[in-house]
Amino acid sequence: MRKSKFLSIFLAVFLSAALMAGCGSDTGRRNREVRIGMTVYDEYDTFLSELTEDFMADVAEVNAREQGTAVSVLRFNAAQSQITQNEQVEKMISKGCNVICVNLVDRTDPSMIIEMAREADIPVIFFNRELVEEDLMSWDRLYYVGADAFESGKIEGRTAAAYLKAHPETDRSGDGVIQYVVLEGEAGHQDSIVRSETSVDALIEEGIQIEKLESSIANWNRGQAQNRMGQLIDRHGDAIELVLANNDDMALGAADEYDRRETPAKERPAIIGIDGTKVGLEGVRNEKLIGTVYNDRKGQAEAMLKLALAVAAGEPADDLPLADGKYIRLPYAEITMENIDQYDN
Repeated sequence: MRKSKFLSIFLAVFLSAALMAGCGSDTGRRNREVRIGMTVYDEYDTFLSELTEDFMADVAEVNAREQGTAVSVLRFNAAQSQITQNEQVEKMISKGCNVICVNLVDRTDPSMIIEMAREADIPVIFFNRELVEEDLMSWDRLYYVGADAFESGKIEGRTAAAYLKAHPETDRSGDGVIQYVVLEGEAGHQDSIVRSETSVDALIEEGIQIEKLESSIANWNRGQAQNRMGQLIDRHGDAIELVLANNDDMALGAADEYDRRETPAKERPAIIGIDGTKVGLEGVRNEKLIGTVYNDRKGQAEAMLKLALAVAAGEPADDLPLADGKYIRLPYAEITMENIDQYDN
């Protein structure tokens, strides 16, 4: 995907303003450092790893181009522990971070982070794992950058439906009904629930006759998904004609299990994921997956940096697409073999 020209324009204006504010002094804002703290729920999550790589690349671009203001990032991995993440935020505050970016471990429990940030008057940008609206609205210096989980599920279901209509042989039993399984992210996680439900709803809306065999939780993880897929195959055998996975890693885990069993391509179900990660795109190219749904990590990284620089400087973010003054959501997009060349790795 092409990189937005707006990032360069926005950063040039922002950093020029910072330099001009300190032009009367060699030690003022001319040499000011913007310190961004970042913590993710699990650095081994493929999508998050790629998103943070894009974010750091944008930061490096700013630092290479602009001479007056240096942007530094203090990064942490919460390793799926909310207690650990709370401690990391406390450390970011003590280290003098101007803004904190948080990928929540537990989207229902941001209270400690919000309390610490409010006490220190440091803005917080939550990203990718959306917190409850009531919590986000509890203070005017809280923001969210991500995407709409409902949209991802709808696109996944519509993409699967289009494939099934074009490939009637997928219905190997010939009963006119597609038997499917679902590989879910986390128990109780909003994105897991929404992606699972809306993808199925979209299939039905597209006129596909379906029958759910089973769902299994694989925690967004490729290895766990392979294990769960093995269990599903043992229980349902070749009755499985479609695998709906909440993300690419789990979709690829399902494909890995069929690879391990050396199942011929014509005897495999259609498998589809969400996120459009590098490995997910490769899975589509290699025809392990029938498609994926692009979650615009580059756009999210870019928006998060623009927002971070604005709020860190106390500048208005009026030129950013903030819904309700709080949300920046990037759109999803369908990826299949027909359009995959439009997306880079």
